[in-house]
Amino acid sequence: MSPRNRRPSLLSTITDKALALPPATTEARVTRDLAVPMADGVVLLGDLHQPVGQVAAGPVVLIRLPYGRAGLSGHLHGRTLARRGLQVFIQSTRGTFGSGGHFRPMTAEHDDGLVTLAWVREQPWCDGRVATIGGSYYGHTQWALAPYADPPLECSSLHVTASRFTATFYEGGAPSIRQALGWSANIGLQERRNPLTGLLATPLDNRKIDRALRRLPLQAADAVVTGAPVEFWRDFVAHGEPGDGFWQVANHDEADLTRMPPVTMVSGWWDLFIRDQLHDYAALRAAGIDARIRVGPWIHGEPAEMKAIVQSDIEWLGHHLLGGPAPQGAPVQVTLLGTDTWLEFESWPPPGLEDLTLHLLPRGGLGDAPASGGDARATGEVASALTSSFTYDPVDPTPTAGGPLLSPPGKQADQSAIESRSDVLVFTGQPLPADLDIVGSTRAQVHIRSELPFADVHVRLCDVDEKGVSRNIVDGIRRVDPRTMEAPDLMPADDGSVRIDLELFPTAYRVRQGHRLRVQIAGGAFPRFARNHGTGEPFGTATALRRNRIEILHDESHPSGVVIPTRQGAAPDGG
Repeated sequence: MSPRNRRPSLLSTITDKALALPPATTEARVTRDLAVPMADGVVLLGDLHQPVGQVAAGPVVLIRLPYGRAGLSGHLHGRTLARRGLQVFIQSTRGTFGSGGHFRPMTAEHDDGLVTLAWVREQPWCDGRVATIGGSYYGHTQWALAPYADPPLECSSLHVTASRFTATFYEGGAPSIRQALGWSANIGLQERRNPLTGLLATPLDNRKIDRALRRLPLQAADAVVTGAPVEFWRDFVAHGEPGDGFWQVANHDEADLTRMPPVTMVSGWWDLFIRDQLHDYAALRAAGIDARIRVGPWIHGEPAEMKAIVQSDIEWLGHHLLGGPAPQGAPVQVTLLGTDTWLEFESWPPPGLEDLTLHLLPRGGLGDAPASGGDARATGEVASALTSSFTYDPVDPTPTAGGPLLSPPGKQADQSAIESRSDVLVFTGQPLPADLDIVGSTRAQVHIRSELPFADVHVRLCDVDEKGVSRNIVDGIRRVDPRTMEAPDLMPADDGSVRIDLELFPTAYRVRQGHRLRVQIAGGAFPRFARNHGTGEPFGTATALRRNRIEILHDESHPSGVVIPTRQGAAPDGG
């Protein structure tokens, strides 16, 4: 098809102002539906956005995505960059929006990406230099390509994504059903919707999703929401059990990172990928790669996060492809939640952190040392005071509120309703004598005895204000399953207890003077995570439900608690 010249539009003007973008240097033209043949003969379609007036070959920004080439994707990433002197080739992945073949998420992106890269480099409008950008799934398509490109890419922008993409959907072995079904519903419905709003879930969608997740079995929840099966959901429920290697093709954390190009990242503290993304950043730096990351107070895909992503892309691409100035400031820039402060570090985790260890105590306390039998005798307590217990009932699974989610509502939420339940244990510390900055990943160690061999342990760290309102800071979950007992921390002790080690989500967060820290322990967080049926049956087909009594041990021999990384010498707000 012949290119169409585009005139300046009201939408471009609005976008430039809303995103605070640097002035455009030209206008954009687009050539639609360029055909790229894959190795098996399937043809994928792409749109080429170019600056008006460009005649010589130049570098190309490659974007591969399943969400459509028109609408927001084409405008934000194609037209916006072309108006600033960059060529952008946006390709619909296999089986989406006109591209041939069948869309089976995350299974073909490596092979298709390498073929597409070779095709782009052979085109007369490409001078051989190629960069990649994008977030979420089209961050995944970058990870499937960038470590394997030969010659290497010029640079990449790996936003709100992770090299172990599918691990996000099985956090700690617990299936993240709310995230997985929400995304399944989006991709199942997107081509039936307005291309401008394709992936935006409606309140009705969210209500359907929550209702569907309460029905058993779960394997047909996709059809309940979308009216038809969605391949990703069926793969998600069929391949989520221990030992299933189906998703290995989708994970690239073991790739040779020394082959990666310079990388920039944008993410949010409430983004579902943030833990693995920070691991990726540290691994890239350890491999000698020029990498930067910026983490704001955002949830996945919110407008402020998108603004930061587009700004970052313009700066990063301008530097590496057009000879513009290099980004300023330290390579790690993160917002300190609870303040207006941005912190800068040379590495992640940042140096100079000090661990604050808090142990679970009898009567729901937190202290700097575990309770002892001697302490119990001195106060007239019996040995049973050194344990706490609850009963997890999958018929009425412990709910969740707030946290890192794929879509709102997430972030912080009042925990009062959750903490009032009998299936949630609460341990609260003393008022803080001064502000406390948590920077990094909190670790939890919990010693449990479970009536059933199958159990989940969910740990949440909270901030309790002067009025007694508790709000979540970070959390984590671990699934106990006899099939994974070879893990060192899951080996039963002589007394039948099992030590559970968890890495909670990372953060940079200020707890104010006078506030108290609180630790919640529960047997689940539904519907963010699938309820533990207590039977060991595959979670997608299980219908039977068994109650489980879980004991938490917290004595000298079983020092359950949390280790919180803290930053000393905290600067005042704005400092």
